[in-house]
Amino acid sequence: MFERPQTGERAILVHLGLQGPPDPQELHEFKELARSAGAEPIALISGQRQVPDSRLYIGSGKADEVREQVHALCADLVIFDNLLSPSQERNLERLFECRVVDRTGLILDIFAQRARSHEGKLQVELAQLRHLSTRLVRGWTHLERQKGGIGLRGPGETQLETDRRLLNRRIDQIGRRLARVDRQRAQGRRARRRREVPTVSLVGYTNAGKSSLFNRLTEAGVYAQDQLFATLDPTLRRVVLSDGTSLILADTVGFVSRLPHELVAAFRSTLQETVEADLLLHVIDAQSPQRSAQIADVEQVLAQIGADEVPRIEVFNKIDLLPDTSPRTEFDEHGKPARIWLSAASGAGMVGLLDGLAQTFSSDIVRGLVRLGPADGRLRALLFEQGAVVRENHGKQGGWELDVTLRRRDYERLTKHEPTLASHWQDRAESAMTIG
Repeated sequence: MFERPQTGERAILVHLGLQGPPDPQELHEFKELARSAGAEPIALISGQRQVPDSRLYIGSGKADEVREQVHALCADLVIFDNLLSPSQERNLERLFECRVVDRTGLILDIFAQRARSHEGKLQVELAQLRHLSTRLVRGWTHLERQKGGIGLRGPGETQLETDRRLLNRRIDQIGRRLARVDRQRAQGRRARRRREVPTVSLVGYTNAGKSSLFNRLTEAGVYAQDQLFATLDPTLRRVVLSDGTSLILADTVGFVSRLPHELVAAFRSTLQETVEADLLLHVIDAQSPQRSAQIADVEQVLAQIGADEVPRIEVFNKIDLLPDTSPRTEFDEHGKPARIWLSAASGAGMVGLLDGLAQTFSSDIVRGLVRLGPADGRLRALLFEQGAVVRENHGKQGGWELDVTLRRRDYERLTKHEPTLASHWQDRAESAMTIG
């Protein structure tokens, strides 16, 4: 066994392609992830297998090659661009006699460095603890099971159980704190709905230019750099469009291929801003050779968090890096903006984006008078829960008359799950209800 060194970031990168040779773009992204974490890549070793080796993941021959490079180059750690099981990490660390970090651990480390807000730090810590909970028995000798014999029976197993108990207690504590933050965020979202302020969430692959676009639209001064996961904590700002419509713009964490499950689970409260947004601006790096794959990765995460049905506009950014590409707006079959080509760096195409937002929200409000009987209390509660009730009067026979304002998306969702709602709505001629 060995004690892991406390310092040193000289790293050997290992990438194993499964059922095919390694993709050059994946290797490039892997190197950028390592640099974003503060590592100094000194060698890249790649290979391919049909299936991972159950004990060492990369197989004994490739593992010996990595071990030789670790000793020859005096590496401090080995970073894998793959997801390793706890036993595989443990076996590799014993063989290499240095730290081993898999893709999940690497991304968690980057997030730990980027988190600035109290909530963000709690979310990252929660993700790290959940990841660590399966990896307590690794290379640390003070956690090792002691051998039998007089004088050799010690607190090793007791120490391990103590650490597990403390770790689970901390996970529960963070979960309770984040639940309070989630309730506060939910109150803010309900207040915005009551004020009829739509929310637009920026989503996209990391380093696609979301923060640059956010700064261009809001002049917020959010940290933006040409690196992966430059910003982590969500930021919300108000934007006033040319027609006077106000909206809340939310900048969220970027996505990446094979995003660790621990992060998706830990950041669910933050990502709820995306789930409950009225519109998503899917920011895409237009000049990336992996553009199609990155779009698919983002769509996969959106489906995973339940945001795949939220309306969206695709924003193709960085057209200043593409030859013969000018700003333009492409419309869908209903005449609504579907794709907007622009450059957040130069500002080209920003007018088209603002006009597209104004056009999208110009017919998105549904207003009406809803008359409910005494037996419709559940429907009344749902409307209040949505923050849709502007004014309420008691009906003559014990019911209610509600002046209701909803986003069209919320109205369609409610009528889908509560078909009786449509029968209670009245048109303008009868009740001064307006739609659109």
